[in-house]
Amino acid sequence: MSDHLLIYCTCPDQDSAQSIADTLVDKGLAACVNILPGVHSVYRWQGKRENAREYLLTIKTLHSAYEALQQAIIDLHPYELPEIIAVPITHGLAAYLAWIDENVTNENQ
Repeated sequence: MSDHLLIYCTCPDQDSAQSIADTLVDKGLAACVNILPGVHSVYRWQGKRENAREYLLTIKTLHSAYEALQQAIIDLHPYELPEIIAVPITHGLAAYLAWIDENVTNENQ
């Protein structure tokens, strides 16, 4: 099984998305974070249907960095319950996956 993960995380605004992305890359917890604006989310929160404009982070990392990455997001995120969903990367361009390996250093290990 591959050690590579794709993490999804939504943020309420550009500033929080940028701050989280910068921190994850600077700490070596992610090789790359894409910030996708204009996501319209419909969800249930505290028994009520909500609608929100959000920014979606797609985070490329390694399984070995996940726990520290999750904690960093929790520490920085303005939401009470941030979306943090990890999906294993089962296939990918070998050179790109090797680049992820080289750039996730996880200073917190």
